[in-house]
Order: sequence, then structure tokens, then C-alpha cells
Amino acid sequence: MKNFTIYLTGLLCLFLTTVFSQETFEERAKTIAAKIESITKEEKAALKLELESVNAQLENGAISKEQSEEKKMKLAEARAKSIEFRVGQVQEELKDLVQQKVDGKIKEQDSTRSFKFHFDRKKHKESTTGESRTTTQFVFAWGANNLATNNAVAHSEYRYWGSHFYEWGLTYNTRILKNNNLLHAKYGLSVMYNNLRPTDNRFFTTSGNQTVLTTSAIHLKDARFRNVYLVVPVHLEFDFSGKETKNDKTIFKTHQSLRIGLGGYAGANLKSKQILDYESDGNDVQQKTKGSFNVNDFIYGVSAYIGYKEISLYAKYDLNPLFENNVIDQNNISLGLRFDFN
Repeated sequence: MKNFTIYLTGLLCLFLTTVFSQETFEERAKTIAAKIESITKEEKAALKLELESVNAQLENGAISKEQSEEKKMKLAEARAKSIEFRVGQVQEELKDLVQQKVDGKIKEQDSTRSFKFHFDRKKHKESTTGESRTTTQFVFAWGANNLATNNAVAHSEYRYWGSHFYEWGLTYNTRILKNNNLLHAKYGLSVMYNNLRPTDNRFFTTSGNQTVLTTSAIHLKDARFRNVYLVVPVHLEFDFSGKETKNDKTIFKTHQSLRIGLGGYAGANLKSKQILDYESDGNDVQQKTKGSFNVNDFIYGVSAYIGYKEISLYAKYDLNPLFENNVIDQNNISLGLRFDFN
């Protein structure tokens, strides 16, 4: 009887958890966004204190101006890497969430909860003058990644579907004109992961200032080359959501209709890493190599997206080559889906 009671209690708890704590895809994404925002704020606050300490040392004559600039650069790089590492810990949770959405495993809220949510949101909007002129979004993007050689990706040396990119970050969206909702300035901070998987059992090696593909002497189960960047994206967004008037109040909407974004990005390389998976003496081996690989320290490029509501088709292209001194310039190019969650 005791075991039956425990079993029944467990089932009841599971049932109640499922009914009352089930979240939609958007709600769970917003929770992850809050985590990333918290990490960014914490690291920025810590960096501010560190920079103030360096400024105090400079004012007291303890260090020279050159030393202070060097210290500030190192502190900024360390905090950027800390952001990348801590945000990276959220990566698996985010990837799993998107995969569940794709697989149809995330159920929407029941009609009662959905009605209540929309009713409360509608009531809130009607009690104000509408959305703020500046709103924030959590951005997540994923898709195919490759290198363009001589401005073309045909006959690529990298797997088309095996090579991919991830991007996530926070953006601000500011309506440019006071009484017109069409033009918006969209800007923020993102972490980009660009991955390449070479074909024909090859991997990257360096010879002086050249980085080339080399055929492996052993069979590689997988070879991938990953570059991580911290970038500042800026876009001019055309939002056709329009506006409406209720109770003599004008309500400007965002992310409710067709959206087109044109712009670019610039940032710094945080990390370059090559990962090789192979078998040795019957054992699975994973070899990770971190280094410069002659990759450019900085990145800048153009990007654009077009979509409806939160989902867009997204493309980006690096204007500077991936490798700094290679004889043939190869530029990173990506195409995928982008999600902007208010």
C-alpha cells in the first residue's frame, strides 16, 4: 500500500507539473534570453570596475598610459572570453529547445491559458500608448556555413550541410521616426559560431603564415574547424506591422508583419579551434587543437534578413578573408533561419 501511495503521488506530481508548468517555445526562449542578458550585465559591470581600477592606477602615477591601455585591452579580452564561455554553457539548452520545436515535441498552451495570455496582453497594451519606441529582442540564428572562393561556393572543399553556424545575442530595436512605424534601427551584441567541415578526409594545418587543407593519414570520423566571434550587428529594419488607434491612442506595433533588415556587423575573433574525431586501437579519440591558425583577429561583413513576424531568412557574408595571409582569399558566407523574440 505504501509503495502504491508513493507511486500514485509521483504520477500526480508529474501530471501537475506537466499541466501547470508547460511553457511555449517563445516563453522558454525568453527564459534563455534572460539568462544571456544577466550574464552580459554581470560581465559588463565587472569590467567597469576593473577599468576604473586601472584608471585610478594611471592617475596615481603607478602605471604609464601605454601600460594602462594594454591592461584595459587584456581585461576587455578576458571579459569577452568569459561572456563567450558562460553563454556557451546555454548553447545545449538552446539547441535542444530548437530541436524540440522542429520535431514538434513542444506543445502550445491550452486554449484557456492562451486566451488569458492574449487577453492580458491586449489589456496591457490598451492601458498604455502601445509598445515603447525602443524594444529589446533575443536573437537566435542557425543555418549552413561555407567559404566563398573567388566569390563562389560551387565545388566547395567543405561539406554543405555538415558546415553550419550559430548566432545568438540581444538587440535593441528603435523606431526612427516619431509618428511613422516603417523605419527602425536594430543594433546589439551577438556571439557567432562559424563551423567548417572539410571534405575528403582532410583537416587544417599551418605552414608559416599559410593555412591549408591536408589529407589525413588515418581515417577521420569527423573534422570540424570552429571560429567564435563577438560582434556588434547593426541593421536598418523596415517593419510593415503598421499602427492602430484605440481610445484616441496610437499604438505602434513591431514584429507583427513583414520585416526586412539590411546592414552589417563588426567584431573580434575570440577563439579558433579544430576538432578531430577518429579511432585508435579500438578506442574513440577526440583531439582538440586551439590556436590562431592564421585567422584574422577581426571580422566585418554585410548581412540581411527578410521574414514574417519572429522568423526570417537570414544571410551574412564576411568582407574580410578568413585567413589573414593565404594566397587565395576565402570569405565566410552563411544562410539560415533567424528568430527575433520580443
